[in-house]
Amino acid sequence: MNNAEFPSVTVGGLPITVTTRADAGAFLIGEAIDRRGLEVPPYFATSANANVLSQCAKNALVRDTYLSSDAIHADGMSVVFASRLMGSTTLPERVATTDLFHDVAKAAEQRGASFYMLGAKQAALHKALANVSNTYPGLNMVGARNGYFTEEDEDALVAEINAARPDVLWVGIGVPHAQFFCVRNRARLTGVGVIKTCGGLFDFLAGDVARAPNWMQAAGLEWLFRMMQNPRRLIGRNITTNLHAIYLFMMRTQ
Repeated sequence: MNNAEFPSVTVGGLPITVTTRADAGAFLIGEAIDRRGLEVPPYFATSANANVLSQCAKNALVRDTYLSSDAIHADGMSVVFASRLMGSTTLPERVATTDLFHDVAKAAEQRGASFYMLGAKQAALHKALANVSNTYPGLNMVGARNGYFTEEDEDALVAEINAARPDVLWVGIGVPHAQFFCVRNRARLTGVGVIKTCGGLFDFLAGDVARAPNWMQAAGLEWLFRMMQNPRRLIGRNITTNLHAIYLFMMRTQ
């Protein structure tokens, strides 16, 4: 894992990049622009929360996939809190992808960088693209595709993305599918500067899913807000993964 640009701290068993949102956003755009025309594999950034830490501890393939990235941002406040309570190096703040997107988009407008958005259902993607265009009218959106495709479709998809030559490719097809897609195709995506996995970002951008109130985000309770919105699907998973993550925080944080 090439994490030389920023230091990292081990939290829950994964090396989490020590950075602020502002620095992460500026770095991603700078890295993307620097790679233009080099025809090299893109810089690969992903992120982790309690659920991700639990998945990585249970599944070696998922863990190895995360470790092959260039940066793992702290998407959950629990990861930040754990670094402060258990680690020798502390994370300065949460680098939530739903917020980081806007930092990167603002920088992309200023520096003439381009985006490609891959993921979500077609209706949600369409609304997300419209909202992004309205918010950032100077942003160069060179392509988009919904997240419903098979591995057999990936040759054509990779060719399409390379032809569009986006500076930043946002991949929002869920964990760990997005990470698997990136690792499978990274060596071939030489027309891309940076890949950033983004979970359910496009549903937020579309306005189909609400963010938790700021106080809940700051307190590390955004998972609770989401669980209250969809308890049937999330209550069992959250209880299990949160308890497992607490154990990982205590045993695998340095």
